[in-house]
Amino acid sequence: MAVQAQLAGRIIAVTGGASGIGAACAEVAAARGARVAVLDLNPDQARSVAERIGGAAFLLDVTDEESVVAAFAAVERDMGPIDGGVTSAGIVQIPKPPAETDMAVFDRIYQVNFRGTFLSMREMARHMLPRRKGSLVAMSSVTARRSTPLHAYGPGKAAVTNLVGGLSAEWGRAGIRVNAIEPGYTRTPALQAQIDLGHRDVALMTGNSTLGRMVEPSEIGTVAAFLLSDDASAVTGVSMAVDAGFYHAGSWDPYGGVRRH
Repeated sequence: MAVQAQLAGRIIAVTGGASGIGAACAEVAAARGARVAVLDLNPDQARSVAERIGGAAFLLDVTDEESVVAAFAAVERDMGPIDGGVTSAGIVQIPKPPAETDMAVFDRIYQVNFRGTFLSMREMARHMLPRRKGSLVAMSSVTARRSTPLHAYGPGKAAVTNLVGGLSAEWGRAGIRVNAIEPGYTRTPALQAQIDLGHRDVALMTGNSTLGRMVEPSEIGTVAAFLLSDDASAVTGVSMAVDAGFYHAGSWDPYGGVRRH
């Protein structure tokens, strides 16, 4: 299958599609032939992305069940049957000691990152199940499998990775594939804001990868397009790291770090 036509004619819904990784996923999907529904809490940004890629924008608050139900019903009504979806709506966390963690912030992270992922996947699957086909991709994180000082974000992403395994088994016999991507440090506007505030050190992030660099949003979008496509027709229940080698760099530190050639 030609890459340019990988998603030709398919309707792909992307939550959190107005910025960052979500916008990159929407852009790559559109470049590969998909008609993209850009769903986001920020309607102006969603419209801007949708207009740029020839898609359509929809208001979505993933913490509100009624909003989720209505948003995906609107996509089906206005665009047609959803063939695939990416759940990229999420928020980041400032690393703080547990004693300094605001529980309202803690709860909000879970509501958006985990509960919102579940609700979005559930609603898309409800539309897909009678048609007995579809592909869903959730955004997890490398923090799902590593200890970090992100005591709400990391465990919430671990829950997303676990959820994907369960839903892949739940819906597999109905022809619906469910996978996740675990991005490493990705140069999104949200992460850049954390860097600008002094909450992230670029040298530490790039040094803690085998490739010695951060991930670009388009690289996440490319993997998402693959997982949504028939090229990944036998791939389900997988959480795929797109991390520039983050998982394999840290264990080299006691030996002087990854060698520079």
